[in-house]
Amino acid sequence: MPVVLRCHRGIGPAVSGTALVAADNFSARYDLDRARGIFARPSHKLAGESYVDRILVLDGAKGGVATAWMLHDMAARRIVPRALIFNRVNPILAQGAAFAGVVLVDRFAGDVTALFCTGDELRVDPAEGIVEIVNRDACALIPGGREITGKKSISGRK
Repeated sequence: MPVVLRCHRGIGPAVSGTALVAADNFSARYDLDRARGIFARPSHKLAGESYVDRILVLDGAKGGVATAWMLHDMAARRIVPRALIFNRVNPILAQGAAFAGVVLVDRFAGDVTALFCTGDELRVDPAEGIVEIVNRDACALIPGGREITGKKSISGRK
């Protein structure tokens, strides 16, 4: 049975994919090698990992207006995450995601970097303000993978 988590209504169409999770922030300008589709900043917790077609789950967004056009450029070259999930996002990243056509949600009832595990199969529905954990089997195989406590639904803020 899928676990349903509620969040603020977001941007973009419903998508499904595999989560890539880290308790770290996100800057399209400083954290990524946008030509190769990997996290490139050595101190980033996802350094060396590919973000292409993954649902990125990170603490927060950093950066300024350059992020908007960088996300657009990444989308045009199809070297882009399938979706972005944050605890909190700034207006500049929200504008950049909308400009690039990248799915974005935030504002859950708990810390997203603890609610989701790398390898979780997710369905993100921004219009409804929900993220479903469709399959969590891979979570047990990942060192430090975390489980959600017995709740079937966790409400967020609207």
